[in-house]
Amino acid sequence: MKRILGLLGLSLALFTSACTQINMAIVNAPTHFDNVKIVKNVAFGKEKWQRLDIYTPPNTAPDKKFPVIVFYYGGRWEEGSKNLYKFVGSALAKEGYMVAIPDYRKYPEVKFPVFVEDGAQSLSWVYDNIEEYGGNKNEIHIAGHSAGAHIASLLATDARYLQRQNKDRSIVIKDFVGLAGPYAFIPHEDDLKDMFGPPSNYPQMQATTFVDGRQPPMLLLWGDKDQYIGKFNMDKLSERIKAKGGCVETKVYSDTDHIWLLGDLSWIGNNKRGVLKNWINYLSTKSCQ
Repeated sequence: MKRILGLLGLSLALFTSACTQINMAIVNAPTHFDNVKIVKNVAFGKEKWQRLDIYTPPNTAPDKKFPVIVFYYGGRWEEGSKNLYKFVGSALAKEGYMVAIPDYRKYPEVKFPVFVEDGAQSLSWVYDNIEEYGGNKNEIHIAGHSAGAHIASLLATDARYLQRQNKDRSIVIKDFVGLAGPYAFIPHEDDLKDMFGPPSNYPQMQATTFVDGRQPPMLLLWGDKDQYIGKFNMDKLSERIKAKGGCVETKVYSDTDHIWLLGDLSWIGNNKRGVLKNWINYLSTKSCQ
């Protein structure tokens, strides 16, 4: 059993090989049998990659408008697909949220800040159109894991991205939940240097640069076995927000690595660490608004 769980856990970490696709099919298998409705490949732009999937909670009522979570997946800004994260959309939808999971362009096709701009475009589309699907445009929560948390954190802190979509950050985003996000790092690997460089541009990729005390409330989550994203990212962003008088909460999960922080939402993780419960509770009970 440990070997099986280990292989499935590894499948959450990798995104490109045929074997990984098979393993992710196993991770997502239960979503084919639940009663969450999925509307796939909804266009938020003219390009073929500008698509998102919408997950609708079970037991829908004709006049009910569901709160919305827009979730940005990770993959080092290089890999991944919305199709791999059905388990996330399903888990959150079962908690009563309409969930949108958009795709975005990736390196080496594009460099920073294009993938953040793609995130802003998808979020703008959700705000303009989600009520047609039964969502509440006035209660949009954004979230992300790893590179996706980085994208979402910049949407929450750097108001310019939504301004370019003719949107007001304070109106569109109710709050942000970040899972193991690289909010304050400096690139060291060659591909990341090429992706985010030159060095004079690095402050523009760090969410900490844009904290002004008026950004949406944040919940920042991190696992103490994470070997990919250092805790300093969460700490620096949290410290900056508090210094500016903003609203932030943090939580560290013991014996949890980078993958299983999100994998806890899958049938394998079975919310043993309480990530889903903490996430949902925060959205309705956060101490500051």
